Amino acid sequence: MADIQGTYDRLFIAVPNALADMLDAGDAGGSVAVFVDGEPVVDVWGGFTDADRTTPWERDTIVNVFSVTKTMTALCALILVDRGQLDPDAPVARYWPEFAAEGKEKVLLRHLLSHTAGLPDWDGPVDELYDWPAATSRLAARTTRWEPGTAAGYHSLTQGFLVGEVVRRVTGRSVGDFLAAEVTGPLGADFHIGLPPEHDHRVAPAIPPTGKDEDYSASAPGNPTGSEAGNGVRVRDGNSTAWRRAQIPAASGYGNARSVALVQSVLARGGEVGGVRLLSRAGCDRAFEEQFDGDDRVLGMPMRWGLGYGLFGTTYGWGGWGGSLMMLEPDSRMVVAYVTNQMREPAEDTRGMEIVTAAYEGLQGLRL
Repeated sequence: MADIQGTYDRLFIAVPNALADMLDAGDAGGSVAVFVDGEPVVDVWGGFTDADRTTPWERDTIVNVFSVTKTMTALCALILVDRGQLDPDAPVARYWPEFAAEGKEKVLLRHLLSHTAGLPDWDGPVDELYDWPAATSRLAARTTRWEPGTAAGYHSLTQGFLVGEVVRRVTGRSVGDFLAAEVTGPLGADFHIGLPPEHDHRVAPAIPPTGKDEDYSASAPGNPTGSEAGNGVRVRDGNSTAWRRAQIPAASGYGNARSVALVQSVLARGGEVGGVRLLSRAGCDRAFEEQFDGDDRVLGMPMRWGLGYGLFGTTYGWGGWGGSLMMLEPDSRMVVAYVTNQMREPAEDTRGMEIVTAAYEGLQGLRL
């Protein structure tokens, strides 16, 4: 069995065992954290940071979690809503006047957060993702593909720029700077949007699925053929220095399972973790108010969307390209986070849900 490092409550032994099984099955490396009531009951890691299996995954190894980053960006927006600085029912153009171009006056902030704004496509070059003014200006000049609020289509890359520009207009700070100052700094969480160079040595680069190379590109799990969900991003793009430095608030967040679970425990605990209050309870509940229930035009499958989070029964969260996942359940005050450098084909990847299922086994033990 693979060597698993870290700590865990014995009731949750199924979780490290699940990670070990994945590593034994050929995965390079990963980390898993389960927080209950704001405290870690699982904090484990194992495997290697490189495809050649020469460098062990360490406690402070971090990885690009791709679209799990969206949950961090959404949390920033929700904090501003809770403070009264943003109104989910306000037109985006109230905060970002240039956005009203091409008939977008009726696009609301809640449409951006729930993937219903009608702007799912990134039609620019990948290099422009690294240029914030160019990316946001491109989106401000676009027209919507459908009437805002009437349909959903996963805004894979665009959501972060759209929400992030609203955050910047209101606070004068980028999403990454706001997150660091108002969320991860106070919590002591090792998560970054716009990674400084001093952390490069800790990064585990993404490893393409078996049989694929670094030209492997993103696609939607339910609609891999011709999907717009990845908009042309390749593994080599995600592993580049430019990607790490850029703030792409839908997809370029770096952290480990511990940091993801700690931050998202804010929502699982009614707004407060470790004596740090970031949201009111009402502000937390707002995240889980259903905005859309139906077929997602980009993902090609049924989806329920809240304000920045996917809704799955009584659990909420989202996953990232390559396999990383965050799921939280306020009823149990539990957050499960899994991050990995080993990609698998989306249609064949059940690892995150296997970790969640294992966590529920431990939760049942806690309840007995």
